[in-house]
Amino acid sequence: MRAAARALLGLVLLGATLTACTSDDGSTTLRVLASPELADVEPLLADLAEDTGVELDIDYRANADLTGQYPPSRGTPGYDLAWLASDRSFLLRVQHSDGRLTRPESTPIMRSPVVVGLTPATVRSLRANAPGGRVSWAGIADAAADGTVRFGMADPRRSDTGRAALVGVATAAAGTGSALREQDVSCDRLRGFRSGQTLNAASSRDLVARYPARQDDTNALIAHEAELLALNASGELRTPLEIVHPDDGMVLSDFPLLLLDATELPAYRKVVDRLLAEDTQRALMERTYRRPVNQDVTPDGALRTPVGNALSFPDRLSVVQRLITDYGDPDRRTADQVVFVLDFSTSMRGARMAGLRAAFAGLSGADSSATGKFTRFYRGERLTVIRFGGEVLEERTITVRGDADLRDLNATVAGGGYDDATALWSALDRGYRVAADAVRDDPDRPVAVVLMTDGENNAGITYEEFLRRHRALGAEAEAVPTFPVHLGEADADALRRVADATGGRVVDAGLTSLPDAFKEIRGCHRQ
Repeated sequence: MRAAARALLGLVLLGATLTACTSDDGSTTLRVLASPELADVEPLLADLAEDTGVELDIDYRANADLTGQYPPSRGTPGYDLAWLASDRSFLLRVQHSDGRLTRPESTPIMRSPVVVGLTPATVRSLRANAPGGRVSWAGIADAAADGTVRFGMADPRRSDTGRAALVGVATAAAGTGSALREQDVSCDRLRGFRSGQTLNAASSRDLVARYPARQDDTNALIAHEAELLALNASGELRTPLEIVHPDDGMVLSDFPLLLLDATELPAYRKVVDRLLAEDTQRALMERTYRRPVNQDVTPDGALRTPVGNALSFPDRLSVVQRLITDYGDPDRRTADQVVFVLDFSTSMRGARMAGLRAAFAGLSGADSSATGKFTRFYRGERLTVIRFGGEVLEERTITVRGDADLRDLNATVAGGGYDDATALWSALDRGYRVAADAVRDDPDRPVAVVLMTDGENNAGITYEEFLRRHRALGAEAEAVPTFPVHLGEADADALRRVADATGGRVVDAGLTSLPDAFKEIRGCHRQ
């Protein structure tokens, strides 16, 4: 028991040395866990300590929600304060903790929106194709999909700046203008945008530091307005980036100071009062290019530009987690392969075939709607079209490198004849052989089959034979879901059975348009 007591006393004394301490002259030192972006405030800390008698010992290693950092676990240091780019993700974690974590006192210190810096030539290209020349997240996603925009962004799994950017993109894709809900998050809407990411980092501070060496292959940077202004002023760029506040809105960071140890409230209040004073706010603005929260301080220079439409951050942790999961690892390739198995029986003539061809044209870039810009075919994506009637009529595979590839794909859908019969299961069997080969050749590439038909099987192999052949293809086929698109007189029960058997789901084009049905299911696998 005495040994246990001595060990406990040792831990208490160790904790005391790791958190706040008071020196003989009455000054106090507070340990602060801060976002890496805040390293630029370091030169102002000496004056802060002199004015308040409170010294901030800052550790610039905070992650987005302080997971594994607060509360401290055994053997890790404790902190008195946290100074974050934003406490949004942390507060969602508090909310989800069922009372295990309490919400600390928090005070916004300065503001900066998460925006886009673009090379002048890239901005001109985007404005030329945007209504009224107004650049939006939708336009950026569209340009990322076709290879025009090649951007850098901090990893959303670790960086609050990256999460804020992802929320801005996803909110614009949802088109609601309000905080994202579960039903607003669609896995297909981030694929084209993500295909344009060429530079990644754990924090936006690291991202900005890496960018000057990557100016040849990266023409856009998504970060805080303040970081982009500082980068432009550094002289490290051949040409300064033009800072764009996306027309469809952006998330605003307010760099709050959080009181983690409530016993340090008096010292915390001294620090906050000094940070919010006019002269300190002005110094922070001039040093860090962040906007003052003290309304008595007039913004300077580029900070006079209105922030624009500020977007709400999701109020549910599950929404943010789903966004992060959908986006995945930015350092891993994102390009999917989709095998389209398309019914060209005679019953598809007329309006149905016109709808199919319009769907492919829209996914190839003809759809100028916001949704269309987020769901189009994107650079690096591999696409196979199998046309069938009573047998496979034509098969074509392309990898999207540019508009010429998409014209070839559309020619396959637009041309060719029809057939009187419908060999549904024979065509799907052929689709799965293509898909299984693709998985075997490149196991990291997600593959899916989209089956579109308006009739019942009346030629070729039976459903039971298809299942037997599917099983014989082994694990490669098991990894590939089928998403049947139900049109007209198609056998709904048969389509539902094959979706269930392969891990996909049926989309009823009778309840929506065929283009919308294709948008809904593209890329929605490997969750």
